[in-house]
Amino acid sequence: MQRIRLRYTKRGRLRFTSHRDFQRAFERALRRAEVPMAYSAGFTPHPKVSYANAAPTGTGSEAEYLEIALTAPRDPEQLRAQLDASLPDGLDVTDAVEARTSGFADRLTASVWELKLPGVDPAEAERAVAAFTEAEKVEVQRLTKNGMRTFDARPAVVSLEVATPEGATADGPNEQPCAILRLVVRHVTPAVRPDDVLSGLNAVADLAPPVPAAVTRLAQGLLDDETGTVTDPLAPDREAAPAAPAASPGAVGSATAKAPA
Repeated sequence: MQRIRLRYTKRGRLRFTSHRDFQRAFERALRRAEVPMAYSAGFTPHPKVSYANAAPTGTGSEAEYLEIALTAPRDPEQLRAQLDASLPDGLDVTDAVEARTSGFADRLTASVWELKLPGVDPAEAERAVAAFTEAEKVEVQRLTKNGMRTFDARPAVVSLEVATPEGATADGPNEQPCAILRLVVRHVTPAVRPDDVLSGLNAVADLAPPVPAAVTRLAQGLLDDETGTVTDPLAPDREAAPAAPAASPGAVGSATAKAPA
C-alpha cells in the first residue's frame, strides 16, 4: 500500500466551503480520476483519507494537507495533476509527495496567517499591534458548544506585524485604506484562531474593522523556535526519497556514440 501526502488550497469563493463539503468534493475527484484507493473494513467502507488541521470555514488557505492510501503505486506528480483537474477552481492540489516518514501531524505545529482589514488605517493597526505584543495577557471569549469560553490568546501568537504595502487600499470604488497583518500562531489547545487575535486587538486597543477581515492561511508546518519561521512539512518526505541512479560512464559513452546515427 502506497501513501501520498497532498497540499491543497481554498481560494476565492471556495473559502466558504465547509470541511465536510470539501470531503465530498475530494471523494468525487478521487472517483473521477480513477485513483486506486484503499478502503476501510466494515459494513460501510470509506476511502482511507486522513485530513490534518483544516482551516475554519470562511478562511482562505494556501496550505491545507491530507494523506491518501492507495492499493497500487502511482507517480505523485501525475496523481496531483489528475486530482487537480477533477476539482473545481479554487480547490487546487499544488503539491504531492510519497509518504516516507512518520509523524506527519506532529510537524504541523504552527500557521502563518494574513489578515486584510478593509477600512483600517495602517497607522491605527500599528498602534493596536504594539499594544497586543506588549501585553502579558490577552483574554478573549469564544462561543463553543459548551457555552461561552474565556482563554488567553497571547501565548500562542509567536509574532504579529503590520505588513501593509505603502499606499495599499481595499478593493472597491471607495479606495478605503486597508491594513494587512501577518501573524504566526502556534497550534495549541484550545486552538487560537485569527478571529481570536482580532478579538484580542479589539480588547487591548479598541481596533474594530468596519467590515469582516479577509483571512488567509499562507503556510503551516513545524515552527522553528530560533527564527520564528514555519518550515515545509513535506520536506522530510522529499529528503527521504531515494536518489535517482546515476548513469554509468559506459552507458553515457554508448548513448553518445549512437547520437550521430
